Amino acid sequence: MGIPLLMLVLLVTIIYLFASIKIVRQGYQYTIEYFGRFTSTAQPGFNFFPAFLYRVGRKVNMMEQVLDIPGQEIITKDNAMISTDGVVFFQVLDAAKAAYEVNDLYNAILNLVTTNLRTVMGSMDLDETLSKRDEINGRLLTVIDDATTPWGIKITRVEIKDIRPPQDIINAMARQMKAEREKRANILDAEGARASEILRSEGEKEGQILQAEGHKEAAFRDAEAREREAQAEAKATEMVSQAIATGNAQAINYFVAQDYVKAVEKFATSPNAKTILFPVEATQLIGTLGGIGALAKEALGEDSQAFSPPPRKGPFDNQDT
Repeated sequence: MGIPLLMLVLLVTIIYLFASIKIVRQGYQYTIEYFGRFTSTAQPGFNFFPAFLYRVGRKVNMMEQVLDIPGQEIITKDNAMISTDGVVFFQVLDAAKAAYEVNDLYNAILNLVTTNLRTVMGSMDLDETLSKRDEINGRLLTVIDDATTPWGIKITRVEIKDIRPPQDIINAMARQMKAEREKRANILDAEGARASEILRSEGEKEGQILQAEGHKEAAFRDAEAREREAQAEAKATEMVSQAIATGNAQAINYFVAQDYVKAVEKFATSPNAKTILFPVEATQLIGTLGGIGALAKEALGEDSQAFSPPPRKGPFDNQDT
């Protein structure tokens, strides 16, 4: 009877030892209670606590966790109704506080985030809630992290996933965006037309300047030509006057021949003239031209005897002499 009793004692001892061994998985911590009072925290790995005296109170997840925030209906500062949801990232730093400082940690975090989300977004206009999402996330993170510090947890991130305004506001925003884009397009078209008009005006201005300069240069050269022509005419008149003063009859024939040649030229260039009748003989005209040539040679200072054309009668010479 002693052997079975010994075996029974050995079996009870083995069961007691197995009951006293606590194996904690990585990423978790267990709170150890002594007759219901917290005494220590069991770290990941092998732990031994006498059974019946010590027991595991809570198994706390020490890894970073994600908590979804369900959709919320929020009224903004300008009385616009929006729907929003988000996520919260947190990590337990003190297993004992997370287990004993708050009842139902996940529900407490969820309610804390929901109430602060309404407070933060309710104090902003609709346009601010849509354009300042980072600011909303930062304000929520600061407020929630301060509130959860006594619970032994760290709020690492708060992210707003979606903000959904009502459909009528969405339609109004779409019309506003379209009007703004049309306004920008009209401004760009007007600026392009303005630049085109400026360039065209500048081109016309440059063209007029160049044209005026051309007219100026042409007028200058025309005046210069007329001046030279007048000087030549004055010189010729002076020479003819001197020849007349010395009694040279060829000078008178010079002026008469000029008018005579111009008159014949007008007859020849007349558009209605079919036949030209010369009122004098051709020999008389040639004689007159010869007199002009002799007069020119005398004006140039050449010897009057170097070229002695046969004497010819002018149109007003007395044919009886």
